[in-house]
Amino acid sequence: MSIWGHLFLSGEFRAREDLLSGLTLKQVTLRPTGASHSIYEELWHAATIQRCVVEQDKKLEAVLRGGTRYPNAVPEHEQQWHDLVQEFLEGARAAIALAQEPGRLAVEVEPGLTMAEELNCLAVHNAYHLGKVVALRQRIGAWPPKEATEES
Repeated sequence: MSIWGHLFLSGEFRAREDLLSGLTLKQVTLRPTGASHSIYEELWHAATIQRCVVEQDKKLEAVLRGGTRYPNAVPEHEQQWHDLVQEFLEGARAAIALAQEPGRLAVEVEPGLTMAEELNCLAVHNAYHLGKVVALRQRIGAWPPKEATEES
């Protein structure tokens, strides 16, 4: 696996698909006392930022800068959670694919910022929010994922 696959899907801590598995709608929408966001909100934010970077979506970026950095509503059906997980994982795979194009990595996406640098920042951003997801899972007693036998 490439360094990009390591950064976005499998390395340094539990594989992202596993980390996000085995959760119910009740668990992902729960906001424990003192927590700033729920698991759903953390992943929604990470997936949305990831989409901005990978798709270079300036309109969505402007909306986020305007204050909509987390969802305004909780999901009503568990499928919405599963769809969000898939969106996040597909976005991570798209980031990896983008990184396989050396010419694209060198492109300046903003003055003084290349796509390679932007992807590195995104990997750090994702790790931060996934760490918060793990901490929330630990707080609500949903860690490690049931199908996993070893802790990270």
